[in-house]
Amino acid sequence: MKEAHIDNVLVVRTDRIGDVILSLPMISTLHASYPHARISMLLRSYTKELAEGQKGLQEILLYDANGVRKPFVQMLSELRSRRFDTVVISYPTFRLAALTFFAGIPTRVGTGYRWYSFFFNRKVFEHRRTADRHEAQYNLSLLKALGCVVEENPKPSLTISGRERETASAVRRKRDLSETALTVVLHPGSGGSAREWSAENFGSLALSLHAEGMQVVVTGASSELPLVSRVIERSRGKAVPVVGELSLKELAAFLESTDLFVSNSTGPLHIAAAVGTPVIGLYPPIRACSPQRWGPLTEKKVVFVADKECCVRCKGKQCRGNECMDQITVEQVVRAAKALLRQLGVDKEVGIRS
Repeated sequence: MKEAHIDNVLVVRTDRIGDVILSLPMISTLHASYPHARISMLLRSYTKELAEGQKGLQEILLYDANGVRKPFVQMLSELRSRRFDTVVISYPTFRLAALTFFAGIPTRVGTGYRWYSFFFNRKVFEHRRTADRHEAQYNLSLLKALGCVVEENPKPSLTISGRERETASAVRRKRDLSETALTVVLHPGSGGSAREWSAENFGSLALSLHAEGMQVVVTGASSELPLVSRVIERSRGKAVPVVGELSLKELAAFLESTDLFVSNSTGPLHIAAAVGTPVIGLYPPIRACSPQRWGPLTEKKVVFVADKECCVRCKGKQCRGNECMDQITVEQVVRAAKALLRQLGVDKEVGIRS
């Protein structure tokens, strides 16, 4: 049942890229349930642009300044000045729970399973670490405490501007990338958010896909240049690097114009899925990191999960490192890429060899 007092809502998600993307359906759900309410988000500065342009979102507050978390008193003052009547914290920490409590926000929705859950007066009792549901579904479950009707299969979307698409096109031209050739993007890094398939595997994959007639691009943040360089070297220079040149929304525009994206479980995988690009995701055999919770929300996907039973280090026990990821072979990913592109009827000037 809807509540009459909800007029000014804050959604809090102060962690990483993929987490923010999987929280975006919360905005459309709140807007549909409370179309006259003012809706805001509290985010980290580097993820802010991902939420910009979301229908129903009026304001984005920043949890940090130049990458440094704002002092407690400053953040508290900002929250108090907005006079929120409702807050939903999808990424709970003691500090965030305390901030919203002392800001005097009347309705505070959060997990019921943390020691500091006494700060919340609308508690939702779900253990996310069990990975019984998708992260986006866990996020939407919080809104049921406000009487919202939620989607069973949410699909995040991003709003991309003409300027961002032009920047992406300029990068393609700069790299002499064909607009008509079949283009596959490999993203070998994860920023420490997941177990990683090796640079050697990504490089071999690039070489194999190039041999199949595909144009291969390797993306990464500036800090990932050494990793990308290893991939390019292993590909014998057949892949094209695009490193540290694009903002997150410009990356989204770039991926929107490509045919396939391959990566570990990381934020850009969710960016690619959100703009409709087919994806292949590589996941570790860890329940809390499983695709059941963190998989790309698209029908155009293939997901691999490493087999720890075959791992020489883990030997069927708890995953201990990246060695498990080597159970996913380059040959498997090449076959999956070709099959997925055929299934989707990709028709470009460079075909896929049988």
